[in-house]
Amino acid sequence: MSAYHIFIVEDDKWYGEILQYHLSLNPDYQITRFMNGKDCLAQLHQKPDLITIDYSLPDMNGAELLKKVQQANPGTPVIVISGQEDIATAIDLYKKGISDYIVKDDHTKDMLWNAVNRIRENQSLKKEVEVLREELGQKYEFEKVIKGSSESIKKVFSLMEKAARTNINVSITGETGTGKELVAKAIHYHSDRKKKPFVAINMAAIPSELLESELFGHEKGAFTGAMVRKIGKFEEANQGTIFLDEIGELDMNLQSKLLRVLQERELVRVGGSEKIKLDIRLVVATHKNLAEQVKQGRFREDFYYRIMGLPIELPPLRDRGNDVLVLAKYFLDDFCKQNKLGAIQFTPKAKERLLKYHFPGNIRELKSMMDLAAVMCDGKEISDQDISFNSPRADQDLFAKEKTLKEYNIQIIEYFLNKYQRNVVQVADKLDIGKSTIYKMIQDKEIEA
Repeated sequence: MSAYHIFIVEDDKWYGEILQYHLSLNPDYQITRFMNGKDCLAQLHQKPDLITIDYSLPDMNGAELLKKVQQANPGTPVIVISGQEDIATAIDLYKKGISDYIVKDDHTKDMLWNAVNRIRENQSLKKEVEVLREELGQKYEFEKVIKGSSESIKKVFSLMEKAARTNINVSITGETGTGKELVAKAIHYHSDRKKKPFVAINMAAIPSELLESELFGHEKGAFTGAMVRKIGKFEEANQGTIFLDEIGELDMNLQSKLLRVLQERELVRVGGSEKIKLDIRLVVATHKNLAEQVKQGRFREDFYYRIMGLPIELPPLRDRGNDVLVLAKYFLDDFCKQNKLGAIQFTPKAKERLLKYHFPGNIRELKSMMDLAAVMCDGKEISDQDISFNSPRADQDLFAKEKTLKEYNIQIIEYFLNKYQRNVVQVADKLDIGKSTIYKMIQDKEIEA
């Protein structure tokens, strides 16, 4: 661990030596002492971690030195030590940004010791947060968030980059399981707001009667059960990004209130009167067609235009071609790593089976499928028999994409073959068709054996 460098600026040599000796009892502290402000300023290039200033110096007072330190090294904590207990001066210095004000008396050494420890702990916490945010930024690099190289995904990357460069609102659409929240996080952690909060809330997961309080907060006594003041999600996200998932589930009354908040850039907590200024980046997501909801009178048109901003549509997995195999390999490798399994490969038939499936649950379904396949296989490779299609929505997504009648027939037969472990006789019986029909389709390679 590197030394914690402290500058002590004190014109009384004897008193400065006392402070230096006392702080030096901590072997992690490196102390440099100065008799005046000019000498201290000349050495600020050393980037001290903290500076203590005697308010009454021979060449300038504490307020003047504080201003010069802040101009040269913004963010460096400063403690002012004064021989006078002047409340007005102390308040003025706190307003100017000092970390602490200590009066010279019998307790100064102990108060200084405690103040330095507290400031150092806060600096350590801030550094940890910075490191974590940096790691999050790396974690949410666009190519790490969305695997693939299909044209549809390249278009998404381009839009994400455009969104990250500005503070424009972003609306993300796509089927369930396509990764909408991951995209929202990636945009946040690549924007100028990356060091500020990212706050996500699922509008469909909270009862409508509680949602206003959850979003805007409430004051103590605002309603029965409001025992303390509650800070809402919008306040939590101030200066950062708020992500409202399933925005299409918001009722018309709350749409009106949220529209006002977004227009005025301020909110009032439920039961309160204080106006709280907001500086947020809004990202919304939905699997619904909001334009159609507006036509049907289920979504406010003015609110729709306010939140749309830059639209990003995430393609369903079935429309991403070979990205399926890229993602499958990524999820498989990740599962093997986490569970200390050896490398596992796919057989050609397993790959073929994955490419033919329509993935109603999208990326989320694929990940679950790969976890199970890794457990079910022999430990070396995943065969087509190790891949299970158990989506409860598989039959509901039959019309997700327009196809020819022949393509629909192939999809239906393929679905039932998967369901009944490729038993042609059983599938023919269930669908009331001849076995020869299925065998011919297999022979023509329209479906796999």
